[in-house]
Amino acid sequence: MAADNTATARPMTAVRGAGYSSRGQSFDPLNQAANRGPAPPLEAKAEDTPEEKIKQLEHQVNDLIEASCFAHSRGELGLALEKAKEAGRKERILVRQRDQNQTSDQINLDLTYSILFNLANQYEANEMFTEALNTYQVIVKNKMFSNAGRLKLNMGNIYYKQRNFSKAIKYYRMALDQIPKTHNEMRIRIMQNIGTVFIKMGQYSDAITSLEHIMSERPDPKTAFNLILCYFATGDRDKMKRTFQRLLQVDLKIDDEDKYLPHPDDKHANLILEVIKNDTLREKEKQKKAELERCVMAAAKLIAPSIEATFSAGYDWCVDCVKQSPFTEMSNDLEINKAIMYLKQKEFQMAVDVLKSFEKKDTKCAAVAANNLSFLYFLQGDHRQADKYAELAMVSDRYNPSALVNKGNCIYKDGKFEKAMEYYREALRTESSCTEALYNLGLVNKRLGQNESALDCFHKLHAILRNSAEVIYQIATLYDLLDDVPQATEWYMQLIGIVPSDPAILAKLGELYDNEGDKSQAYQYHYESYRYFPSNISIIEWLGAYFIDSQFVEKAIQFFERAAVIQPNQVKWRLMIASCHRRSGNYQQALETYKSIHKKFPDNTECLKFLVRITTDLGLKEAQDYATKLKKAEKAKELREQLHPEDIERERASSGRAGSGRAGSGRAGSGQAGSGRSRGGSAESDGGGSARSEDLDGDSGRGGSAGSSRQNSARRTKGGSGMRSLPSADGPYESEERTVDASYVDPLGPSMERPKTAARKRDTAEDGFAEIELGDDLLPE
Repeated sequence: MAADNTATARPMTAVRGAGYSSRGQSFDPLNQAANRGPAPPLEAKAEDTPEEKIKQLEHQVNDLIEASCFAHSRGELGLALEKAKEAGRKERILVRQRDQNQTSDQINLDLTYSILFNLANQYEANEMFTEALNTYQVIVKNKMFSNAGRLKLNMGNIYYKQRNFSKAIKYYRMALDQIPKTHNEMRIRIMQNIGTVFIKMGQYSDAITSLEHIMSERPDPKTAFNLILCYFATGDRDKMKRTFQRLLQVDLKIDDEDKYLPHPDDKHANLILEVIKNDTLREKEKQKKAELERCVMAAAKLIAPSIEATFSAGYDWCVDCVKQSPFTEMSNDLEINKAIMYLKQKEFQMAVDVLKSFEKKDTKCAAVAANNLSFLYFLQGDHRQADKYAELAMVSDRYNPSALVNKGNCIYKDGKFEKAMEYYREALRTESSCTEALYNLGLVNKRLGQNESALDCFHKLHAILRNSAEVIYQIATLYDLLDDVPQATEWYMQLIGIVPSDPAILAKLGELYDNEGDKSQAYQYHYESYRYFPSNISIIEWLGAYFIDSQFVEKAIQFFERAAVIQPNQVKWRLMIASCHRRSGNYQQALETYKSIHKKFPDNTECLKFLVRITTDLGLKEAQDYATKLKKAEKAKELREQLHPEDIERERASSGRAGSGRAGSGRAGSGQAGSGRSRGGSAESDGGGSARSEDLDGDSGRGGSAGSSRQNSARRTKGGSGMRSLPSADGPYESEERTVDASYVDPLGPSMERPKTAARKRDTAEDGFAEIELGDDLLPE
C-alpha cells in the first residue's frame, strides 16, 4: 500500500469489509447507479372520484365543528351557532352523496353525533332552549347512538334554566337511571342537581334525602351548606349544629401547605417551588379552600341567631367549633364577621369590643381589626382614636391601601389637604384599583381648587365604576365649576338616567337651563323636582315667579298657597297670593286676603299699605281706619328699630333669604352629599374599613342646588321706611311731624297696561245732543 494511503486505510481485521467507507461513498457493489435515473413523479390522485369527494366533505364538516367550538370558547356565540348549522348542512350533503354512490352503509355515526351534539350546545348557549331540546331529542331517540341517554342530564339543565323544575327532576332521574353505578362521580353530581331543584321547589324533605345520601357517599362543602339551608328552613336546631360540624370535617384532599415553604439550603427545591406554587393544581387547591371558607362563613352567619338563645351565643358556638377543626385559621375571620354582624344590628359598642380583642393577636387579623376600628371611630367623629388605629393598621401592614386611606381621611379632617393627598397617592401606588383613594384624591384636588386634576381623577374612577351616581355627580359639578355648561348638562343628564327621582339634580338641571335662557326646559325640570319634593320653598318660589312672568297669575296662586302652608309665619307668601288675586282682577278676593293677613299680622306695614290703597280705590269707608293703623304701626316699628337695631337687622336678613326647606342640599344620587359619603369596605373582613373623607364645608355638595332660586324670579315685597338714625345723647329730643305714607309697591311688579283699541272715550263737547233735554215725545213708544 502506498505511503499516502496508510493514514486513511481501514485497519485489517478478521472480518471482511462490507463495502462501506468513511469517505462517504454510497454502497453500490453492482455499479447500478450509472444506469439508474431519477425516481419517477408520484401519480396524481383523481380528485373527481366519489370516494375522494366524500372524504373532502368529511374534512370540511370536521373543520366546521372545530371552528364552531373555537368560536364558542372565544365568546362569539352567534358565529359558533352559524358554524354549527353550516356543519349540519354539509353533513346532509354528505349523506346524499353516499346514497347516490350506494355506500350508505358506510355512514359515520360518530360524525353525525358530533354535529347534532355541538348544534344542541350552541342552541343552549344562545338561549334558544326549544331548538336545543328538539336537537337533544333527536339524539336521545336514535337507538344507534350509544350512551345517548346521558344527554337527558343536559335536557334537565335546560328545563332548570326555564324554571320548569318538575320536568328538570324527571330528566335528572332518567339520566341517573342511564348511568351505571361504576360512574359514581357522575351520579353524585346528578343527585346534587336533584337536591338543588328540590330546594328551589321548597320540598326540603326530599332535598334532605338526596343531600344526606351525598354526604354519606362523598361529602363536599357545597352539599353540606345546602343541607344546612334545608335544616334551617325546617327549623331543626340539632341537625343544623351536626351538619355544621360535618362541614368542618370535609376532606378537601389538599396536600400540606408546608410543601410550598422555601428551602433555605436546597436551591433545586426552591426552583421547583417557584414553578409549582402558582401552577394550575395550586390554583385549584386555592379555589377549593376558598369555597370551603365561603360556605363556613355563610353557614355561621345563617345559623348563629337560630341555634342558641342569642346571636352572640350562637356565633361563639360556631367559633369554638372552627377552633377545634382542622381549619383553625378561619376562626379569626369568623370573629371579624361577628363584629360586622354587630355593626349591621347597630350594636356598635359590641363590635368595637370584638375588634379590640384582636390587638394582641397575629399581624394579619390585627391589621384588619385596626382598619375597621379606625373606620368606626371616624364615623363616630372621634378622629383621634381613628388616627390611632389607622397608625396601628399601617404598622401591621404598611402596604395596606385601606389603612392608608383611613390615615389620609383623618389628616383630611384636620385640614392638612396636601399631606392627605400624599397618603391617597401612596394607597393608589400600592393598589391602583383602590376606588376609595381615587375618589378622595379627587375631593382633595377639588378642595384645593385644582379642578382639572380632580376631573382627571373622577374620569379615571368613572372608567372603573360606570354607574356610580356619586362619581357622575362630582364630574358634573366640576364641569359646572369650570363654566363648561354643555358638559355639565350632559353629565347631569346621565345622572338623571341613574337616579331619575332625585329632586336636587332635577332642580340643578332646571337652573342650568334657566341660566341659558331655555325657560320651557327649566320649567320642566323644576316642576319634576317639585313633584318629587313638593316642600322645597325655593322651587315653589321659582315656579310661582315663572307663571307670573308668563302672565298666568292664577296658576301661580296654588304654589304660593303651598308655600304659605309650609311657612305659615312668613307674611310674604300671603302678600303674593293677594297680589295675584288683584292682578287677575279679583279685587274682592284680594281685599279679603289682605284683611286675613292683617288679622294674623296686625303690625305688618306692607299689608296695611295695600289695604289703604285698595280700599281707597274701591271707595270703602275703612280706608281712614287702615290709614290710622298704618301710622301707628310705622311709629311702633320706628321705636322698635331704635331700641333693638340688631334684632331688626337679623329679621331683615332672615326675611330676605330664599327660604329654608332643603336649600342648597348636596344630595346626589342615593340621597347623600357627593363628598360627604364615607365609602369603602369598612366592615369587610378582607381588607378593613377605608372611608372616603367628608367634605367639611359642603364644597362638593354644591351641585344639589335644590335651593338655588332664580335671581329676580319672584320679586319680594319691599320694606317700609328705612332705619332712622338715632339722636345724639347730648342733644334735645325733638318730636317730628310725620305724614302717613299710604303708597305701596306691588310685590309682583307693575301690572300690564291695558291694550289700546279703536274705541275711545266719547268727548261730551262734540256731542250735539249734550245740551238738549229729551222730552217724552222723543222717547220710544
